[in-house]
Amino acid sequence: MNRSSRALVAELIRVFPVPDPNESDGRGLIAYGGDLGAERLLAAYAQGIFPWYEEPPILWFSPDPRMLLRPRDLHVGRSLRKRERLAPFELRMDTAFRQVIEACSEASRPEQDGTWITSEMIDAYVVLHELGFAHSVEAWERDRLVGGLYGVSLGRAFFGESMFAAEPDASKLAFAAFVRQLEDWDFDFVDCQVETEHLMRFGATNWSRRQFLELLTRALEGETRRGSWAFDPP
Repeated sequence: MNRSSRALVAELIRVFPVPDPNESDGRGLIAYGGDLGAERLLAAYAQGIFPWYEEPPILWFSPDPRMLLRPRDLHVGRSLRKRERLAPFELRMDTAFRQVIEACSEASRPEQDGTWITSEMIDAYVVLHELGFAHSVEAWERDRLVGGLYGVSLGRAFFGESMFAAEPDASKLAFAAFVRQLEDWDFDFVDCQVETEHLMRFGATNWSRRQFLELLTRALEGETRRGSWAFDPP
């Protein structure tokens, strides 16, 4: 995977084509089966599709509408801005990827009975992280991981997967700082996948699948920021 990002994306799409997203069902389900190999996962993201399932077979989704956050549209509420000024946590990237995804898999979510982040998913995304495509954002309280999020990067797009918080506002502060960093790096959008009130408060909005795929095509024209990430110095 040492080719240029654009050449890699083109080759992945050629080798792993997907059904027409417009033929998905009402939930956005487009396909099932396959595996979670690194190349298949990257090919899916490059075509606007992500895996989401609790047990085999693997289910692949392309929902319509699609919730996105453009970094320049980030909104941080007054109370969270006050917390930011206090700087209660140390924010880092890519220093504890497996810990973050495991914490996300164990997080309690009232709207869900279980987790889609299975052990197979964890291992697959750790491989993507080792290849320089998946990244974690972390909030630390001394030497304790208290919040964070993870996702996948291709071109100028970041595909957010999940977040967790063990202390109030930990994941929110990490997310806000991360989106500002993505703006500095000229990213086009954060893919939030499906609508949540939490992300709407940050400025995320719904886009039609057609609009999303057009934005994604343009974002994939940019080079992928491979390797380990870190916040720019203040």
